[in-house]
Amino acid sequence: MFNTDIKKYKDYSGKSTLVLLITQQGLWALFAYRTANAIYKSNLPKLIKKVLLVFSVIHLKWIEILTGISIPYAASIGHSFYIGHFGQIIINSKAIIGNNCNISQGVTIGVSGRGERRGVPIIGNNVYIGANTTVVGKIQVGDNAVLGANSLVHRDVENGTTVLGVPAVQVSANSSNEYI
Repeated sequence: MFNTDIKKYKDYSGKSTLVLLITQQGLWALFAYRTANAIYKSNLPKLIKKVLLVFSVIHLKWIEILTGISIPYAASIGHSFYIGHFGQIIINSKAIIGNNCNISQGVTIGVSGRGERRGVPIIGNNVYIGANTTVVGKIQVGDNAVLGANSLVHRDVENGTTVLGVPAVQVSANSSNEYI
């Protein structure tokens, strides 16, 4: 899946793979995550898997310190993931993010809520999450949604809509087509 991440970065920037790998902190974090996640999901013998996961977690922590991007190896992130700007990105280990999604700096995808509403978001495919947006709770964000900058999203978001505000409310029926 890392190949689809690189392709998406190349499509946006037009730069070579080497230049992107050297200069894009989002790719550093994605590489560390994809490697650790592959080990986590593998059928390797338990001892080998545990040893490799320890080294992967150390690598993930180093990347988090360098970039401000925290993506735990247990999170589920689909192909063609794009981190627009690095810094202060926190993703919960139980988060599920679909294919072809973009996130910006300052995004938090985490646990919140009480009782039956306590949990972590499930984010659909082709979702754009704007800068400094917080997405929390046992909610579903539909495919092709746009979560506007500086929003607090704690309720379900319909497919192909744009939400904005604190708390986020639907402001239009525009989808993420022009953002992704």
